[in-house]
Amino acid sequence: MADLFELNNGSMLVKISNLGCTITSLSIPDKSGNLADVVLGFDSLEPYLKGAAPYFGCIVGRVANRIRNGKFSLNGVDYSLPINKPPNSLHGGHKGFDKVIWDVVEQKKGDNPSITFKYQSHDGEEGYPGDLSVSATYTLTSSTTLRLDMEAVPKDKATPVSLAQHTYWNLAGHNSGSILDHSIQIWGTQITPVDENTVPTGELMPVKGTPFDFTSEKVIGASIHEVGLGYDHNYVLDSGEEKEGLKRAARLKDPSSSRVLNLWTNAPGMQFYTANYVNGVVGKGGATYGKQSAACLETQGFPNAVNQPNFPSVIVQPGETYTHTMLYEFSVE
Repeated sequence: MADLFELNNGSMLVKISNLGCTITSLSIPDKSGNLADVVLGFDSLEPYLKGAAPYFGCIVGRVANRIRNGKFSLNGVDYSLPINKPPNSLHGGHKGFDKVIWDVVEQKKGDNPSITFKYQSHDGEEGYPGDLSVSATYTLTSSTTLRLDMEAVPKDKATPVSLAQHTYWNLAGHNSGSILDHSIQIWGTQITPVDENTVPTGELMPVKGTPFDFTSEKVIGASIHEVGLGYDHNYVLDSGEEKEGLKRAARLKDPSSSRVLNLWTNAPGMQFYTANYVNGVVGKGGATYGKQSAACLETQGFPNAVNQPNFPSVIVQPGETYTHTMLYEFSVE
């Protein structure tokens, strides 16, 4: 049954559902100490269950992002996946990890509260090979830091695995409209450019001198009109300093509240998406979420890596463990 759980350390409150390990609410203080919920979502679980959410707050898998034509070959076997975003397979198919109920296997209270979810994905589920045991642990590691640790272990077949956390962030508050005045810095000097169906072509493109250059802090809206519908691109995380085995990926800042989100990860890529397809979704408190009302920072394996031998491999062998960690550090300045 879909349920809601809470992590609370007195200065930060996070609500998470076992449906898709979904962050439905995350409240943090601004420069004056006022709490605001900074993630898009719904007041109840019913809209999530009905499929009304465009991947709000969930963990997507078995493979995040797009797989070209829903096809790949592995160890001499051809696999076909559901085409749920024609002509491609997106975020794990019709019923990916975001739409299943995970088991709650551990909950800890105290100064560093945490919750661990587990899901057993079976061989052939949404077309993917092999049984896969997946876990996700959310922990409040400090007064304003949320950590997510994801693991996946294949049982007896090699399989592609690339999980992503798909929260829609608006640091001014979920109901405060466009994020085009937010600024962002991304520690990636290249993107994986895409074809007309939003699938990477296989090449790597330097961002220098293009509208995709966020190597130094820049307002999101500054050149967004030059990139079609908006940003929806995978950045190669190749230039950030490291901390505890994690690379710096992005720094998002809202000028009105002075809230800042620093994101760290061990993933090779990050999809920067400016909610270009969100159009009139009625969310929490009756707020209407429009186009570009949030930013997604989805750390991930490169999209369509399973068909691009020059991309970092997303294949996990039996006996290996896939690990993916994200650290969300909130502050004000």
